This record gives sequence, structure tokens and C-alpha cells, in this order.
Amino acid sequence: MNRFLLPVSVVGTVIGGTVLLKDYVTGGACPSKATIPGKTVIVTGANTGIGKQTALELAKRGGNIILACRDMEKCEAAAKDIRGETLNPRVRAQHLDLASLKSIREFARKIIKEEERVDILVNNAAVMRCPHWTTEDGFEMQFGVNHLGHFLLTNLLLEKLKASAPSRIINLSSLAHVAGHIDFDDLNWKTKKYDTKAAYCQSKLAVVLFTKELSRRLQGTGVTANALHPGVARTELGRHTDIHNSAFSSFTLGPFFWLLFKTPQLAAQPSTYLAVAEELESVSGKYFDGLREKAPSPEAEDEEVARRLWAESAHLVGLDMAHGSPGRGHSLPR
Repeated sequence: MNRFLLPVSVVGTVIGGTVLLKDYVTGGACPSKATIPGKTVIVTGANTGIGKQTALELAKRGGNIILACRDMEKCEAAAKDIRGETLNPRVRAQHLDLASLKSIREFARKIIKEEERVDILVNNAAVMRCPHWTTEDGFEMQFGVNHLGHFLLTNLLLEKLKASAPSRIINLSSLAHVAGHIDFDDLNWKTKKYDTKAAYCQSKLAVVLFTKELSRRLQGTGVTANALHPGVARTELGRHTDIHNSAFSSFTLGPFFWLLFKTPQLAAQPSTYLAVAEELESVSGKYFDGLREKAPSPEAEDEEVARRLWAESAHLVGLDMAHGSPGRGHSLPR
């Protein structure tokens, strides 16, 4: 009988160590227990994955949650799921297509008209390594959705966020931003050969640069802006990647995926933390890797690049830079 004890003990130790290692690699639960009763939260791309889990976590804490999604059937189903699980009736779906400037403006007008306040904006929605698609307005899809769409949405809601201060803006970026470069000569891949990975990295670098410049512009308003890398998660976001579609990779690397990839629930913890933690109320312009603040890439810290990207983005989406009001939009540069 005793001869089995050592192997069982070893197996238990290995399993326990693996679980602890996974928790270390992927981060843990949001350390803040703060609640947000009476606060209005907008989460983009909240019908599935990290966005849905973020909305769920914030609904548990008593927030008035608006799920902003393109697919209303899935969005309504997600809202129903969250209401059922949290018993919070203040969870609802609204249409928002970040690949359409018209849709973004319509959504913002509706929020401004109907909502008394907006306390937390979580810019979560993203497209990752898709084919060479373009948005309704002719932007490269990843740059258009991941950066330009959220850039316009945030600017249109700024006055409402300021009026609700202290308020917070959370922008989801990615560790992939470190491999990104902002090509001002061809932001939308009009002339060079399309590289879906490079396009994704550029879009996520743009998110960090936008956050930095936004935070600078918001000094003294009571509105904070931070960016984060939620970790690599098992979500629909990676559906266009080779790893996701390869049976060989899934079989051979499956154990490593389990170790290194977060569940959507765990990947939602950093967004939740930045949204509710009392100790972060005055923290702004920072980049978080999971639950920890971390320095982003050198280009992400370049203030001149950030200012130039802001100006280019404002031009592309038709934002009046002097007054922050939406114009009709401008044609893409040749």
C-alpha cells in the first residue's frame, strides 16, 4: 500500500505546481472588492469572450451595464445570460458597429440623449489577424475597429464622461503592441503588401498611444484613461489565426495552451480591476500587463508619435479637433 503513496504524492505535487504556475503566468482574480451601484458602464464587444465576462463581473458589482455590440441577437442573448446569472436587471444591449462611423455616431447620440451619466467606458471590442478587409468607410479593418472606432466613440462621449467624473476609460491593447510600428505613410495598407499580423500589431500600438495622449488631454478633468494587455485568452478573437485552425497545433500544443491561455473569466479580471479599484482612481496614462502596471514599448512612449497619431485619427474620422465635435468624415489619404 505504501509503495503507491510516493507516486500519488508526486502526481499531486506536479498537478498542484502546474495549477500554481498557471495562476502565476495568467494572473489571478481582481483583488478589489469595490462595488459600483448607480454607475453606468459601457462595454464594447460584450456579446462573447472577455467583453461578456467583463460585463458580467461589473454587473455582479451593481453597475448599470450597457453591452455595445454589432450582432444584436448575440448581444441580447448575452444580456439575458448576465441578468440571469447576476440577478441584476440593469443589463441591456445596444447596437454598435465599430466598423461604421455612422453607427458609432448614432450610438453616441443615443447614449448622450438617454443616459444621465457614463462612469466607465471599456473599449474591449477587437478584430485580430483577419483577411484584408475594410470597414464601411474604407479603413483597414483592424486599424479601423481596434483603434479608429474606439477613438471616435471615446471622443464623442468625453463630455458625458467629464460630467460624470470621477470616471474611467479602459482601452484593451495587447502584448503584440511591442511588435507594432505606426506607418504614417500608409496607415490603412493602401500601397504596401498586406500583412495581417503587422496590421494587428500596429492597431494595438495605436491603442496604447491613443491612451497616452488621451490621458494627457484629460488632466484635471477627473477622467482617467489606461490601457491593458488582458493576457492570451481562449476566445473567438483568435479564430483567424493559424494556431486556432490547425488540428496539429491544437493536439501537440494543447497542454501548453491550457497552461498559458486564460479563460475569458480570468482574462476579464484586469479590465474589472481598472474599472473598480479605489486605489486606481487617480492613476492615468498607464499600461497594465494583467493586474500589474508595466512599461509599454519605446514607440508607445513617444509623445510626438502619439500627438501625430491623434491628429491623423481625428482627420480620418472627421472629428473637429478644436471642439471635439463630429464632422462628416474625411476621405482617406492617398
